[in-house]
Amino acid sequence: MDEIVKIDLFGEEFKFKPDKGQTYDPERIAAHVKEYIDEAESLFQNKTSSKNRIAILLLAAMNLSKDYHELRLKYSDLEKDIEDRVSSLLEKIEKTMK
Repeated sequence: MDEIVKIDLFGEEFKFKPDKGQTYDPERIAAHVKEYIDEAESLFQNKTSSKNRIAILLLAAMNLSKDYHELRLKYSDLEKDIEDRVSSLLEKIEKTMK
């Protein structure tokens, strides 16, 4: 059975079909994107003009991208910290074994 995910943006319903074998919850992803759009939309007074809709979507995309890159940096820092700790532990084990 093919699942269709619906997302409501600016009073219009949009539908998309997730990739087969997708391991994450597509409805949760759509809800997450909607949160970013709603947050960006709250900053605009005239939300109905098509120009503002594009600006709202662009702002939401930029905020989502910023959060994604911040998480990537944190993940990279975490990986480096784990590598350093493992190296330190291995050195201590080697010294103890001698």
